Amino acid sequence: MEAISRLAKLSSGSYLRRCLSSAVASESNPPYTSPFLPKPDYNLIHKDPKNRHVQWVFLGCPGVGKGTYASRLCNLLGVPHIATGDLVREELASTGPLSQQLSEIVNQGKLVSDELIVSLLSKRLQAGEAKGESGFILDGFPRTINQAEILEGVTDIDLVVNLKLREDVLLEKCLGRRICSECGGNFNLASINAKGENGNPGISMAPLLPPPQCMSKLFTRSDDTEAVVKERLHVYNEKSRPVEEFYRSRGKLLEFDLPGGIPESWPKLLEALNLNDYEEKQSAAA
Repeated sequence: MEAISRLAKLSSGSYLRRCLSSAVASESNPPYTSPFLPKPDYNLIHKDPKNRHVQWVFLGCPGVGKGTYASRLCNLLGVPHIATGDLVREELASTGPLSQQLSEIVNQGKLVSDELIVSLLSKRLQAGEAKGESGFILDGFPRTINQAEILEGVTDIDLVVNLKLREDVLLEKCLGRRICSECGGNFNLASINAKGENGNPGISMAPLLPPPQCMSKLFTRSDDTEAVVKERLHVYNEKSRPVEEFYRSRGKLLEFDLPGGIPESWPKLLEALNLNDYEEKQSAAA
């Protein structure tokens, strides 16, 4: 309870205190009281959109490609790509006291608690603000209604892009993921050719192969097993689907069905975001 009191004092009003209380003190999500947690800053400034860059969120099932498309857009728009999955993995790779607990949660395909995720995200946003960053694209947050309410209370979100892909394709895609232990590059060995079903077209995705020097250094993430991937999808459907409705009801949700791999999907995503001309202008100026 002491941790809840400390965090509540950081909020700017009764609305945020209610959000915070429901997020970290429910029976299904007990408060985490580690003294090693960074203190979240619930007083991020609501800035005039005219004086900042875009503030977007990318939603979608685990493995759908949020990181791939969010990072490409960030490079195009000149805003930071903030992936909560990366924040968690950085903490996992550290020798800090939270590493072991996080490892158990992630390897079981469970969601990390709201308090911990908000703390890690707050730490990242504060660091970015200190460096003069403006705008962001959030990848992997929010994942629960509580997180969405907290985020809505502390900063403005302009648009939420919901990437969608068939579950059987998602499973095959996740099981094909590989990482190079030397350069850290992300690759995918899966060659996907899913037949059309229920009137929907088939989907083809070519593998994203590594260069020869990386091939012998590839490894699979410990949580990229069939059982864990299926559990992640189950948890997403149960906990995160309501977040889609949360933003849909606010008129901020853009649904985007991925038609295939990057060559097929990227141009269509830019078109859906009215950015196809923007990319052409950026390329011409380069």
